[in-house]
Amino acid sequence: MYRPTAFQEDNIDKLIAFMKANSFATLVSIIDGVPYASHIPLVIAMQEDTIKLIGHLAKQNPQSQALDTELLAIFTGAHAYISPTLYEKHESVPTWNYIAVHAYGIPKVIMLNDSPELMNKTINEMIDTYEADYKSHWHGLSDGFREGLMNAIVGFEITVTRLEGKYKLSQNRSQVEQHNVSSTLLQSSDPAARAVGVEMKQNLETNEDTIR
Repeated sequence: MYRPTAFQEDNIDKLIAFMKANSFATLVSIIDGVPYASHIPLVIAMQEDTIKLIGHLAKQNPQSQALDTELLAIFTGAHAYISPTLYEKHESVPTWNYIAVHAYGIPKVIMLNDSPELMNKTINEMIDTYEADYKSHWHGLSDGFREGLMNAIVGFEITVTRLEGKYKLSQNRSQVEQHNVSSTLLQSSDPAARAVGVEMKQNLETNEDTIR
């Protein structure tokens, strides 16, 4: 990911928190020399000092057969158009503010026939993350029905080997311009724009506290 110095974010705790809050990710791999992507929910877990991404794909998805090489999981949040009218200089151009985290890693494949306990653990972790109250319903289903569903998927656990965070929040502009942009976004009728405004305001307050 292209990350100019002003927009780099390498705080691991901050990146993990962002991934958990925006866990519907884009999973990218290369199949026969061509990029291939799936859009799936992931569980972000810490095991000692290692970040794990847990999820599954349908067996019929070609990407489920390409889990033997490095994968890229892309996590994105709110984004917003930034008008040049908010800048002090007339000779300015539009841009876009956003936050994105890229996680790279090698997956471990989980199949029901090979690892029934691990597959069950994977499903339970997904349920605990997204709807814990559903667990009793899931376990109340017939064994045949549950096994049929689990046989139709390929689970995986990605050990993250590299994280890249990009917080593009106008940090390359003056303090006055950053406040102008943040204030304008906070007043927008677009929820995504307001969310970016909140991120900008928090970033500004953190930087101002550091300066003090």
